[in-house]
Amino acid sequence: KTGLVLDPYFSASKIAWLLDHLPGARERALRGELACGTMDSWLVWQLTGGCAHLTDLTNASRTQLLDIHTGQWDDGLLELFAIPRALLPRIVPSSGALAETGAALFGRALPITGIAGDQQAALYGQGCTAPGLAKNTYGTGCFMLMHTGEQAITSRHGLLTTCAAQTSARIEYALEGSVFVTGALVQWLRDGLGLIARSGDIEALAGSVPDSAGVTLVPAFTGLGAPHWSAEARGAIYGLTRGTTRAHIARAALEAIALQTLDVMRAMEADAGAPLRELRVDGGGTINALLMQMQADLLGCPVRVAPAAETTALGAARLAALGAGIAMQTAADDGRVFLPSEASADALIAQWRAALHATLDHVAQR
Repeated sequence: KTGLVLDPYFSASKIAWLLDHLPGARERALRGELACGTMDSWLVWQLTGGCAHLTDLTNASRTQLLDIHTGQWDDGLLELFAIPRALLPRIVPSSGALAETGAALFGRALPITGIAGDQQAALYGQGCTAPGLAKNTYGTGCFMLMHTGEQAITSRHGLLTTCAAQTSARIEYALEGSVFVTGALVQWLRDGLGLIARSGDIEALAGSVPDSAGVTLVPAFTGLGAPHWSAEARGAIYGLTRGTTRAHIARAALEAIALQTLDVMRAMEADAGAPLRELRVDGGGTINALLMQMQADLLGCPVRVAPAAETTALGAARLAALGAGIAMQTAADDGRVFLPSEASADALIAQWRAALHATLDHVAQR
């Protein structure tokens, strides 16, 4: 129903815990004295002066309480988590005449015409609005979404099924894979190990060696996300020798980011039944040309960097413009494109698979 895996990362179990552990919370919720929602609900509540308690379909799909096929809160899930329906916001489309701001806030009431979750907004901002188009955002983690049109594909390969947007009566869907630690790995090399002084230094350091000399880094600092889903896994570095240098570890870190993205993409291709022809990318990590080239080489397809740095904001603006009946100019495809080299990445991928299996085997033996 939800397209999600059962995990406290999503809202339902958190809401249930609050109702059970905050004195009087459940009783107040049953009396209709409390409201709960995702960040968009709070923002709309503030913008409207407390007059509108609502959420769009993309944000509602992250609560683990939504039936993504009907677009409505699911009675069975509400009963399972013991969450009163009155606590939750009204579900609205991602685009349209959704609410109005309080008149005092901006001198007059202004229409609110677009709401979306951050990754769905980035998908829209990247122009991935047709089946088979995919984007990956490189931040502290990586978040890859592939548009699947009006078909909600149930993943058999460890991905989530989510709502991409609702801009009309029809719901659009996407496959999603989240990698927990990518940019945060570079931060750890900087702050935890002191291998670099600034995050931007990693490109030159990693590029100073031709390969990682057999070093593989599995950055499972907070477990492993899609498609492996192991909350108990922990980070590990394999293949260290007396000849290992900080440059080899830096290169292994960039490889780990690209290899985790590869795992998600292969799962998406298996679920969608078709190869990815191009990956559109955004986020802070895309300024690292070495990482982007590694990514193209591993995926075996072009990697197109978005010309606009903030595609999430662009996507939200596009949805709002659509809801207001304003035509926005489509951005030209003038971003940098990294083409895959002809060199084989099979050995590196096999090395990664072995390290990953060793990490997961260690979890099983604990």
